[in-house]
Amino acid sequence: MKLSQFKFNLPKEQVALYPHSSERVLTRTDGSTQTFTVTRRDEGRLMVLHRKSGKIDMFKADIDGEPTEEDYIRFKDVFNYFDEGDAFIFNDTKVFPARLYGTKEKTDAKIEVFLLRELNQEMRLWDVLVEPARKIRIGNKLFFDESGTMVAEVIDNTTSRGRTLRFLYDCPHDEFKRELFALGEAPLPRYVIDNRPKEDGEEFAHATADDMENFQSVFAKHEGAVSAPGTNIHFSEHMMKMMDIKGIKKAFITLHCGLGTFHDIEVEDLTKHKMDSEEMHINADACRIANGAKQAGHHICAVGASVVKATETAVGTDGMIKEYDGWTNEFIFPPYNFGFADSMLVNFYHPYSTLLMETAAFGGYDLVMEAYDKAVRNGYMFGCFGDSLLILND
Repeated sequence: MKLSQFKFNLPKEQVALYPHSSERVLTRTDGSTQTFTVTRRDEGRLMVLHRKSGKIDMFKADIDGEPTEEDYIRFKDVFNYFDEGDAFIFNDTKVFPARLYGTKEKTDAKIEVFLLRELNQEMRLWDVLVEPARKIRIGNKLFFDESGTMVAEVIDNTTSRGRTLRFLYDCPHDEFKRELFALGEAPLPRYVIDNRPKEDGEEFAHATADDMENFQSVFAKHEGAVSAPGTNIHFSEHMMKMMDIKGIKKAFITLHCGLGTFHDIEVEDLTKHKMDSEEMHINADACRIANGAKQAGHHICAVGASVVKATETAVGTDGMIKEYDGWTNEFIFPPYNFGFADSMLVNFYHPYSTLLMETAAFGGYDLVMEAYDKAVRNGYMFGCFGDSLLILND
């Protein structure tokens, strides 16, 4: 397929800059009221796409099975479409505070440093991105705190914005990581952070203290991601408990989400686009749970594009997933024959994104683009904090 086939008009106001929230009204004993806003990660809207029948549902059904206008299906209603014995596969990667702000020695120019991954623990080497890159050259030193104790030296150029930093911090590694991460912020996507309001006198918008919690799934376990597996962050503790009550199984894989999904595709022919590699791990327990559910004839729901990428990397010719420790650069776009999950739960994504392409491959290009058209016309929110799409094989 061609890149231009994934173009659609997304109004700026339909890109979610904050997690879903709702207003609550508190009534005091004296009759006075107070309205306050509460973040509810599981109360965003959920559209349901039935890929065999071609039906797309937005509203809850009444007693006669007819849709009730304006009573939208919510994310927390997803379990209404699954039964005991079905299995959900989650990505339990943990996001670390990868975005730091420092100053360049001598000039005091403000620099954004985005940590990608640690290259060498002993030498304190990190692969990073810097902004503005034109100001940062080999040999420059960057300072990250007022005391001047956290200092890094640029020792290599890797890409136009990429640099290798060596942190000059002499202490045990655990202490170094703790101090480094204490200076960092939640690595919100550029389409979020660049469109949030800046404080007076600030060159960059900053993530809030709450963002580190909101940009993280409630089951995050294995540190290594610089971007959240978006759909996974909508699950609440309450929803995870409801799965146990309903008898829906949980399998956890780990794929450390990088920035590759945010890179612009620069070729019209999608077969010529190369994805960045991402580290992934699937253990024996995840294989046992997911394969067991599939062998028993139950539905398998992959939560998020990262999970689909991981399971498609690790699925065998027998249709079962295998244990895996390594990297994947799987790029999924239509047409594609999926080998494992029969259901997919994803967010609504931006035009031209590889995440949209993977969704279209799973749900069918025409049907998914129809769903996206409905989402835009009905005010659904897009992006990591936005609304979601459930694709069912019925």
